[in-house]
Amino acid sequence: MMIRRLSTLSLLVALSAFASCGRKTPTLNLLVWEGYADPSFVHAFEEENHCRVSASYMGSSDELVAKLRGGSAGNYDVISPSSDVATSIASAGLAAPLDLSKIPSYSQLSPQLTSLPLVRLKLQVYGVPFMWGPDPMIYDTTTFSAPPQSWNILWDPKYRGKISVWDDLSTVYMAAQVLGYDKPDSTQLYNLTDEQLEAVKKKLLELKPNIRKMWSTGGELTNLFQNHEIVAAMGWPLMTNQLRKANYPVGETIPKENTTGWIDHLMITAGSENKDLAYKFLEYMVQAQTQKKVTDVTGYTPANPQAAHLMTPDEIKGLHLDDVDNYQKRLYFWQNVPRRGKYNEIWNEVKAAQ
Repeated sequence: MMIRRLSTLSLLVALSAFASCGRKTPTLNLLVWEGYADPSFVHAFEEENHCRVSASYMGSSDELVAKLRGGSAGNYDVISPSSDVATSIASAGLAAPLDLSKIPSYSQLSPQLTSLPLVRLKLQVYGVPFMWGPDPMIYDTTTFSAPPQSWNILWDPKYRGKISVWDDLSTVYMAAQVLGYDKPDSTQLYNLTDEQLEAVKKKLLELKPNIRKMWSTGGELTNLFQNHEIVAAMGWPLMTNQLRKANYPVGETIPKENTTGWIDHLMITAGSENKDLAYKFLEYMVQAQTQKKVTDVTGYTPANPQAAHLMTPDEIKGLHLDDVDNYQKRLYFWQNVPRRGKYNEIWNEVKAAQ
């Protein structure tokens, strides 16, 4: 009798284990910028929700849009478009309108960011502000004893083959700033005329002899510095953070012409089959504790100001959270580019030129 009971018990345990193994662990698929799926904060979400987070990284906003328009939207659940393409993604029906009641921490986000019309269409919200920051100049402090004062330093002949720029339209925006097209209206950077675009192309062609290589990923630019192939570049705070952690002599500055900046949003794709889990992920990612952890990895500024309560005074100062209004005046946040196709045409001509 005892043997029979044990056999029955063993059978029930085996069946239970089989059923447990047979249940598929849900996977949340991301297409995001580097640094936005770091294990230091994603692992806790996976454990809490008994799921797996699988991240793919994009090298530019246009790469993201191309993948979504190319039929890959159903392969991803959450994306992190920047402010220059977020509007077009929402307009094209590639992202799902959000039920903000499922994202309680949305109310904590900076009104300066949530009030912008970038992800609002017909009174519906399609994205939550996540991180923001500048496109600063990054430089080797052994080459420059003081921060470079102007973007024009990138064109100095003495740095031939020693400069890098991002393979992205933000390099077009930067050249337009050098030419003064952001005065008096910074939105002109995203609405350049054909004549202005031709002048930008000419200016960038003059820069090409100084360009060692255009970078596509943060790791690529970090390696260019560490291998001593370049001395200055337009980059992201993420690379500055990586280089400082590697004890590389790096500096970061915003030149006198100012710079462009971005607001990254988290969106749920229209084709996602894991929307409930995606909502939980958005809520988790904009909570103050997670925002602080993302900032530790990337060096970017959190959209949730309450993250500052978890930071040291030096961290708050370094992220300009003690003077956000004045700092943001130096950043011309990326906006929707109505003639993005023309901008890309100009940029591709620059890249193709010998």
